[in-house]
Amino acid sequence: MPGSQPAGTPPVTLIVGEEDLLVERAVRAVVAAVPDDPDVHDVRAADLKPGDLTGLTAPSLFGGDCLVVVRSVQDATKDIAAELAREAADPAPGAALVLTHSGGARNKALLADLAKQGAKRIDCPAVKRFGERLDFLRAEFAAAGRKADDGGLRALLDAVGNDLRELAAACSQLAADTTGVINQSAVARYYRGRAEATGFTVADRTVEGKLGDALEQLRWALATGVSPVLISSALAQNVRALGRVGAARVRDPGALAAELGMPPWKVDRVRQQLRGWTADGVARAHAVVAQADAQVKGEGASPGYALERAITDIVACRSGG
Repeated sequence: MPGSQPAGTPPVTLIVGEEDLLVERAVRAVVAAVPDDPDVHDVRAADLKPGDLTGLTAPSLFGGDCLVVVRSVQDATKDIAAELAREAADPAPGAALVLTHSGGARNKALLADLAKQGAKRIDCPAVKRFGERLDFLRAEFAAAGRKADDGGLRALLDAVGNDLRELAAACSQLAADTTGVINQSAVARYYRGRAEATGFTVADRTVEGKLGDALEQLRWALATGVSPVLISSALAQNVRALGRVGAARVRDPGALAAELGMPPWKVDRVRQQLRGWTADGVARAHAVVAQADAQVKGEGASPGYALERAITDIVACRSGG
């Protein structure tokens, strides 16, 4: 009917949080709930100019509903934030809005305005603590109709790391390729069978300053099908862990593990890997992994070369070069 929104879809949905995977899943769920294949516009708030929103929500010449996804509204200019608030207060006929916000202080007033107007809010908080990551893994396996015991979950975190996208992909693969309860032995067998060298093996040898071993493991990893993105992510996580553990003032391993959201064994390993590192070297290694990540994700011509260069440079940061 005139002035109504797509059936089953709130006029405005606000998705708040910094966990990209959960935000993306929430957006997809809202889009999938709209019947009759709506016209979907997916834009970033920072790219919008005054008047763009009106054009995006205008009725189509061919009829049908439309859904406008505006990402990262914390980056919206003052004018665009005002337009979003006006559109949310009086949505165009047949149009629905889905807005994502990181949850920080920027454009926080817009969140308050949208809440007053009755926007549906979906929270996607960061999954930081060890226990929260275990809960995430349990939910992933449950959604796939599978069970994993605590040993299997911990082994999976050890093998894959903390990135939710990588963990979700690993759960999907294990659920499809194994049988029975997923335990520590099942995870170990699966990852040994898939690749002798993983991204975290490469990353561990790198931050330990073992250049020859790291490059050898890198070549084996790439040859056995490990994604360059996963290796880059593992390097970044290991360097971040060096910085977090190195900067911590708490010395008790148990208290430090709780404060950083890491399992105690991980804290012990990082402390051992910190030998030979300086604060300045860790800072320079952060810059190296940021550049490598960009090159692996499309800015460079060869992901393999970018990773070899990054490993060489990180080892040089450790040795003071």
